[in-house]
Amino acid sequence: MTRRGQTAYVGLGANLGNREAALRGALAALADAPGVRVLRVSPLYETDPVGVTDQPPFLNQVAELETDLAPDDLLALLLAIERRFGRRRRIRWGPRTLDLDLLLYGDAQIATERLHVPHPRMTERAFVLVPLADIAPDLVIPGTGRCVREWVGLVGTKGVRRWKPSASGTASAPIES
Repeated sequence: MTRRGQTAYVGLGANLGNREAALRGALAALADAPGVRVLRVSPLYETDPVGVTDQPPFLNQVAELETDLAPDDLLALLLAIERRFGRRRRIRWGPRTLDLDLLLYGDAQIATERLHVPHPRMTERAFVLVPLADIAPDLVIPGTGRCVREWVGLVGTKGVRRWKPSASGTASAPIES
Protein backbone atom coordinates (compact mmCIF):
# COMPACT_ATOMS: atom_id res chain seq x y z
CA MET A 1 0.00 0.00 0.00
CA THR A 2 1.33 3.40 -0.96
CA ARG A 3 0.11 6.50 0.83
CA ARG A 4 0.99 9.74 -0.90
CA GLY A 5 2.40 12.46 1.28
CA GLN A 6 2.16 10.67 4.63
CA THR A 7 4.02 12.33 7.52
CA ALA A 8 6.35 10.08 9.48
CA TYR A 9 8.82 10.69 12.30
CA VAL A 10 12.08 8.78 12.61
CA GLY A 11 14.39 8.67 15.62
CA LEU A 12 18.11 8.58 14.84
CA GLY A 13 20.83 7.52 17.25
CA ALA A 14 24.47 6.40 17.32
CA ASN A 15 27.09 5.80 20.00
CA LEU A 16 29.95 4.11 18.15
CA GLY A 17 32.44 5.66 15.74
CA ASN A 18 31.84 9.16 14.42
CA ARG A 19 28.31 9.56 15.77
CA GLU A 20 27.60 12.92 14.17
CA ALA A 21 28.80 11.77 10.74
CA ALA A 22 26.63 8.65 10.98
CA LEU A 23 23.53 10.72 11.71
CA ARG A 24 24.32 13.18 8.91
CA GLY A 25 24.91 10.27 6.54
CA ALA A 26 21.64 8.61 7.51
CA LEU A 27 19.74 11.86 6.88
CA ALA A 28 21.40 12.18 3.47
CA ALA A 29 20.47 8.56 2.66
CA LEU A 30 16.86 9.26 3.63
CA ALA A 31 16.80 12.43 1.54
CA ASP A 32 18.16 10.49 -1.46
CA ALA A 33 15.64 7.65 -1.15
CA PRO A 34 12.80 7.60 -3.69
CA GLY A 35 9.46 8.46 -2.10
CA VAL A 36 11.00 10.19 0.94
CA ARG A 37 11.44 13.87 1.66
CA VAL A 38 13.12 15.11 4.84
CA LEU A 39 11.05 18.06 6.05
CA ARG A 40 12.52 19.01 9.43
CA VAL A 41 15.30 17.75 11.68
CA SER A 42 15.76 18.42 15.37
CA PRO A 43 19.02 19.61 16.89
CA LEU A 44 21.42 16.93 18.08
CA TYR A 45 21.35 15.76 21.68
CA GLU A 46 23.90 13.74 23.60
CA THR A 47 22.06 11.24 25.75
CA ASP A 48 22.80 8.71 28.44
CA PRO A 49 22.32 5.09 27.36
CA VAL A 50 19.12 3.32 28.42
CA GLY A 51 18.86 -0.40 29.15
CA VAL A 52 22.51 -1.39 28.88
CA THR A 53 24.13 1.55 30.67
CA ASP A 54 27.79 0.46 30.44
CA GLN A 55 28.39 1.95 26.99
CA PRO A 56 29.29 5.32 25.46
CA PRO A 57 26.73 8.14 25.32
CA PHE A 58 24.53 8.45 22.25
CA LEU A 59 23.85 11.27 19.86
CA ASN A 60 20.14 11.41 19.07
CA GLN A 61 17.80 13.45 16.94
CA VAL A 62 14.42 13.15 15.24
CA ALA A 63 13.52 13.79 11.61
CA GLU A 64 10.11 14.59 10.17
CA LEU A 65 9.57 12.98 6.78
CA GLU A 66 6.97 13.09 4.09
CA THR A 67 6.80 9.74 2.39
CA ASP A 68 4.97 7.88 -0.33
CA LEU A 69 6.23 4.60 1.15
CA ALA A 70 3.96 2.26 3.08
CA PRO A 71 4.99 1.73 6.73
CA ASP A 72 6.60 -1.68 6.07
CA ASP A 73 8.54 -0.27 3.11
CA LEU A 74 9.75 2.68 5.17
CA LEU A 75 10.88 0.27 7.90
CA ALA A 76 12.75 -1.80 5.29
CA LEU A 77 14.49 1.37 4.08
CA LEU A 78 15.51 2.29 7.65
CA LEU A 79 16.94 -1.17 8.28
CA ALA A 80 18.86 -1.08 4.96
CA ILE A 81 20.39 2.30 5.88
CA GLU A 82 21.39 0.92 9.30
CA ARG A 83 23.14 -2.02 7.61
CA ARG A 84 24.92 0.34 5.20
CA PHE A 85 26.38 2.10 8.25
CA GLY A 86 27.60 -1.13 9.82
CA ARG A 87 24.77 -1.85 12.24
CA ARG A 88 24.95 -5.33 13.71
CA ARG A 89 22.17 -6.43 16.05
CA ARG A 90 23.94 -8.35 18.81
CA ILE A 91 22.87 -6.97 22.19
CA ARG A 92 19.42 -5.51 22.75
CA TRP A 93 19.85 -1.83 23.67
CA GLY A 94 23.61 -2.25 23.23
CA PRO A 95 26.10 -0.03 21.41
CA ARG A 96 25.48 0.72 17.76
CA THR A 97 26.90 2.58 14.80
CA LEU A 98 23.40 3.69 13.80
CA ASP A 99 19.86 3.17 15.04
CA LEU A 100 16.84 4.32 13.03
CA ASP A 101 13.41 3.89 14.61
CA LEU A 102 10.09 4.54 12.93
CA LEU A 103 8.38 6.46 15.72
CA LEU A 104 5.17 7.64 14.07
CA TYR A 105 3.46 7.18 10.72
CA GLY A 106 0.65 9.71 10.43
CA ASP A 107 -2.02 8.83 12.93
CA ALA A 108 -1.62 5.10 12.30
CA GLN A 109 -1.55 2.57 15.10
CA ILE A 110 0.16 -0.55 13.80
CA ALA A 111 0.95 -3.73 15.74
CA THR A 112 2.43 -6.52 13.66
CA GLU A 113 5.20 -9.01 14.34
CA ARG A 114 7.62 -6.74 12.47
CA LEU A 115 6.40 -3.22 13.21
CA HIS A 116 4.85 -1.29 16.11
CA VAL A 117 3.75 2.31 15.54
CA PRO A 118 3.72 4.48 17.55
CA HIS A 119 7.05 3.13 18.73
CA PRO A 120 6.10 1.19 21.89
CA ARG A 121 8.58 2.89 24.26
CA MET A 122 8.75 6.39 22.81
CA THR A 123 6.60 7.92 25.56
CA GLU A 124 9.05 6.63 28.17
CA ARG A 125 12.21 7.98 26.57
CA ALA A 126 13.45 11.53 26.93
CA PHE A 127 16.04 10.90 24.19
CA VAL A 128 13.11 10.58 21.74
CA LEU A 129 10.65 13.06 23.23
CA VAL A 130 12.99 16.03 23.72
CA PRO A 131 14.18 16.20 20.08
CA LEU A 132 10.66 15.42 18.82
CA ALA A 133 9.37 18.36 20.91
CA ASP A 134 11.79 20.64 19.05
CA ILE A 135 10.03 19.99 15.75
CA ALA A 136 6.49 18.93 16.74
CA PRO A 137 5.66 19.93 20.34
CA ASP A 138 1.88 19.92 19.80
CA LEU A 139 1.75 16.64 17.90
CA VAL A 140 -0.62 14.21 19.64
CA ILE A 141 0.84 10.72 19.84
CA PRO A 142 -1.85 8.38 18.49
CA GLY A 143 -3.59 6.28 21.10
CA THR A 144 -2.35 8.39 24.03
CA GLY A 145 -4.45 11.56 23.89
CA ARG A 146 -1.35 13.57 24.85
CA CYS A 147 0.91 15.79 22.82
CA VAL A 148 4.69 15.52 22.76
CA ARG A 149 5.12 18.59 25.01
CA GLU A 150 2.93 16.93 27.67
CA TRP A 151 4.95 13.70 27.48
CA VAL A 152 8.19 15.65 27.97
CA GLY A 153 6.65 17.20 31.08
CA LEU A 154 5.83 13.73 32.42
CA VAL A 155 9.12 12.03 31.51
CA GLY A 156 11.48 14.96 32.09
CA THR A 157 14.78 15.73 30.43
CA LYS A 158 17.25 13.88 32.65
CA GLY A 159 20.14 12.39 30.70
CA VAL A 160 19.52 14.59 27.63
CA ARG A 161 21.96 17.38 26.75
CA ARG A 162 21.94 19.66 23.70
CA TRP A 163 24.99 18.74 21.59
CA LYS A 164 27.35 21.64 21.09
CA PRO A 165 30.52 20.23 19.56
CA SER A 166 33.71 21.95 20.58
CA ALA A 167 36.66 22.21 18.21
CA SER A 168 37.44 18.63 19.20
CA GLY A 169 33.81 17.60 18.61
CA THR A 170 33.27 16.29 22.15
CA ALA A 171 31.50 18.96 24.23
CA SER A 172 27.84 19.15 25.13
CA ALA A 173 25.74 21.29 27.43
CA PRO A 174 22.62 20.49 29.46
CA ILE A 175 19.31 21.60 27.99
CA GLU A 176 17.26 24.09 29.93
CA SER A 177 14.31 22.46 31.66
